[in-house]
This record gives sequence, C-alpha cells and structure tokens, in this order.
Amino acid sequence: MTYETIKVERDGPLMILTLNKPDRLNAMAPQMADEIGQAFYDLGPEDDRARAVLITGEGKGFCSGADLSARGDGSALGSKGGSHEALTMHYNPAISQLIRAEVPVICAVNGPAAGVGCSLALAADFTIVGKSAYFLQAFVNIGLVPDGGSTWLLTRAIGRVRATRMMMLGEKIGGEQAAEWGLAYKCVEDADLMTEARALAEKLANGPTVAIKTMKRNIALAADGSLEQVFLAEAEGQRLAGASQDAMEGGMAFLEKRKAEFKGQ
Repeated sequence: MTYETIKVERDGPLMILTLNKPDRLNAMAPQMADEIGQAFYDLGPEDDRARAVLITGEGKGFCSGADLSARGDGSALGSKGGSHEALTMHYNPAISQLIRAEVPVICAVNGPAAGVGCSLALAADFTIVGKSAYFLQAFVNIGLVPDGGSTWLLTRAIGRVRATRMMMLGEKIGGEQAAEWGLAYKCVEDADLMTEARALAEKLANGPTVAIKTMKRNIALAADGSLEQVFLAEAEGQRLAGASQDAMEGGMAFLEKRKAEFKGQ
C-alpha cells in the first residue's frame, strides 16, 4: 500500500520502516501510528514474508513523541477526550503490533525517543542507540502521565526505581546511559548507527525464523507466566522448531562443519 508518514522498503528478507516526518522530529500523529501498524500486516505474501523489521527515523530524530497538533475526529490529542481516543484507537494498537510481531524488530534510535517514541523503541527486540540519542518521559512537566505502554515497558526494562526516576523527574537518559541501564542493547557512534543496526537486522532476517518466532513468544510468556507454563511452552516450541527445514539445515551444517543457510521455513 501507499504510506504518507512512513517509508517502507524491502531488501530481501528484511523490511526497513522509516518514520518520515523529519520537519517535526518524526512526531507521531494517529495516521503515523496506523501506518506503522499496517506495515506489520503487510510483511509480504506467505512464501516471501519479511523475516525481520528495522525501524528508524528520517533526519535528526527518531520520534519526538505524539504530535499534539494532530486532530482525530475533531479532537486535539491534548484534549481530555482526544488523548484517550488517540491512545486506544491508534497508538496502543501500533505499539502492541511491535511487541506481538512474529518477526524480530530492531530499532535504530537517532536523536530523541520521547513519549510514545520511547515506547516504540522499547517495544523492539533490539534497540541500538547513537551516542547523541536520548530517551525522555517529559509528561510530568505538563501534568500528564506516560502512555503508549511506557509504564509497563520501562518498569520491565530497567526496574521500578529507575522507571520511577525517568517518569516522575522527567530526566533525559542519554545513549551511553541507556545502554548501561538496559534500555538499549548497544550504544554506538552516531556515524555507525545504521551500519550496526542493519548488520544485526540482516543477521536476524537470515536466521532460523521458526525458532526465533518461538523464542519471542516464550520470552513474552516468561515475563508474566509461571515456570510450569514456560516449561510447557518450551517443549511445544521445541517440537515446532525441530520439525522446521531450518532445524534440519542447522543440524546438517553442524555435522558438516559449515555455516548454516537458513531459509525461514
């Protein structure tokens, strides 16, 4: 389909999604949230689906938060009813799509990742940040509360104490500190950000897709489920992954002492 606020391109098994409102530091209007969600429905036909998604922002910013100037059904996002509707109908579904995607998602954070932009970055499986990038929850400065899943995502990523610090004090967390805290997988020089992120994305896109999909599901279960539930999920996941062509290829490559060539099947 045609997108107006994002760019989507395919490079073999990799989909690259770029937030494309650089004049507003990629502030996210409801339309952009909807288009992000739609892109995850449009991974491609069953026999040629994207096997990983790389997300970044055009220009000098990743995403500066919700676009408060945007309007949906005549209600400004900053208004009482407008914010609730925008979150439940647009932003929350988009973040949920990332978290529940069956393929690995990598975010390359350039510049600010604020508000819902922070949520977007944290919803990925791997988040790589440039040194000049930062994470910010500034809602407290305008008398509002974090949204877009940030409360859940931050608390699980960095713990209650640090999450409380970010949300109640509205502090910026720079790229290096983000990596130290566990907000990001890695912090790299700004000039190396896309090279590093793309190399990781391509590695995952060319990995054993069935196994990676099952790992994602089991990791999500481990965050909230019981040990017994995880035992059962791992056993079922091993059955499914073990029956895949990639598992057969992996076993043969191991015996033949060569690098496996996974096809995502």
